[in-house]
Amino acid sequence: MPFARVNGNMLFYREVGEGPLALFVHGFPLDHSLWLDQLKGLAHVRRCVAVDLRGFGKSDPIVDRVLTMEMLADDLAGVIDALGAEKADVIALSMGGYVARALFELRPSLVRSLTLVNTRASADSAKARAGRDALAERLLGQGGSAITCDLISGLLSRKPSRRSQARVRSMIEGTRYETFIAALEGMKERQDRTSLLSRIDVPTLVIGGEEDAIIPEDEIRAMAKLVPGARTAVLSDAGHLAPIEQPDQFNQALIELFEGRKVVWWR
Repeated sequence: MPFARVNGNMLFYREVGEGPLALFVHGFPLDHSLWLDQLKGLAHVRRCVAVDLRGFGKSDPIVDRVLTMEMLADDLAGVIDALGAEKADVIALSMGGYVARALFELRPSLVRSLTLVNTRASADSAKARAGRDALAERLLGQGGSAITCDLISGLLSRKPSRRSQARVRSMIEGTRYETFIAALEGMKERQDRTSLLSRIDVPTLVIGGEEDAIIPEDEIRAMAKLVPGARTAVLSDAGHLAPIEQPDQFNQALIELFEGRKVVWWR
């Protein structure tokens, strides 16, 4: 199985296709499996690599108390280097979007294009921080099974397919508790990078889900307007995990970004 040694950790990745590198970055509490439909559907246009972030999926377990977005961004830079690439099209969802913005701020020369999926640029509100603390306490007190159903319900659309539910459950239940806690701390402490949006000078696509209960459509639209020349796509019948629920629409939007065609889809 392919691993990259980065910053003292072995990070797993799945790779298909040839051509310019496209690096797919999952959200919380997920792994590279989020992107299986993209690996299959985009291998003819890109060298597609989906990585398991530090502590997630098949990557090494962690001892870090906090998984900061900057730490994870530095790992992504290491993965790009380990793959022998100078730049990558970075496609990142939710927490992965926080990491991708940190990567652009710290190492902009590594980013050929940026796709921000079901994510926000602002820091956590006081209410969101309290919610993360409550989730951590519930996980440790009651176990993963007590929170998995709630997480699945919040991540998917109102009428999700069994296929989508099954894949998300597999990813959540495969996430180590220590990773869960460290990632919650990292997201809680992350910087507000709203001001960075106006400085993004690479082709950018912002994707949302019409039924996303976490990042509503109006917030996706507002964020996209702050990125100069950003393409926008809001996918119908999709919640927070648009790549799983609407893979064909999602892949088409990426192809149009890669080809330089303008994408504006409002549902």
